[in-house]
Amino acid sequence: MGRAGVDGRRIAAWIVVVGIAAAPVIAAAANPLQGGREMLWIMGGMAGVVALCLLFVQPLLMAAAPPLLAAREGVHWHRWGGIAIVAVVALHVGALYAYSPDDMTDALLLVAPTPFSLYGVISLWCLVLMAVLVATRRLLRFGYRLWRILHSVLAVAVVGAGAIHAIQIEGVMEEYSKLSVCIAALAATTVGALEVNVLAPLRRRRILQSI
Repeated sequence: MGRAGVDGRRIAAWIVVVGIAAAPVIAAAANPLQGGREMLWIMGGMAGVVALCLLFVQPLLMAAAPPLLAAREGVHWHRWGGIAIVAVVALHVGALYAYSPDDMTDALLLVAPTPFSLYGVISLWCLVLMAVLVATRRLLRFGYRLWRILHSVLAVAVVGAGAIHAIQIEGVMEEYSKLSVCIAALAATTVGALEVNVLAPLRRRRILQSI
């Protein structure tokens, strides 16, 4: 395929991805429930919406299909995407804690009466573990294969628990766009984990056996 074909596929892929990721953010920002709310509540809630949408985009930055970026650029922006996700999740938790310390403390201690809190905390701690794993990868001297598997398992856990957390909340997110981005994030992360840890190694093994 020529350069023009690659660029065309890349532009089309970006349009679809941005459309799926931006729709929940725009719908949530325009929700009438935002009216009259305190800034901390709005900030915390919108940070959670943005985090959910970034979880969908994050695995696609390194994917060969759809071809959003060249391989080297994909690795670079995947790292910055991870930093951005940690930052907006910290803003989500911090702003909601400042708005209602008792409710957030109950949620973090797993004694909140709201079922969605449990999945939010699971997703949060899996994200913390992943951030620590990434930051200490060279220090811990994990082999690449083990590190890749741990990274993939935690990524699926972060997205899975985060999606359940979002779906169970009846808040400012519009239902169809929320469900779409949750399904898309789960699909992208799961397929990416299978490709990196199972399918690609199998292809390499078959090629080596055929030589």
